[in-house]
Amino acid sequence: MSSREDRLSSAQQTLDTLFDLSQLLNTGLDRETLATCVELIERGTNPEALAAVVQEMRKEKAGLARES
Repeated sequence: MSSREDRLSSAQQTLDTLFDLSQLLNTGLDRETLATCVELIERGTNPEALAAVVQEMRKEKAGLARES
């Protein structure tokens, strides 16, 4: 296996583990959303601010669902 393949495999394993933890904690995040959040944090996004945005988006979604 090449170094690049090793890194990709390691990244996939890490995401799998994070997804398992996410499921255990009942976060409601799907694998794609979790991967996006991880990428944003790796690029310097404040994790607490990101969590606040996710919570706000969920509130907005719930509000829209009630209206329809």
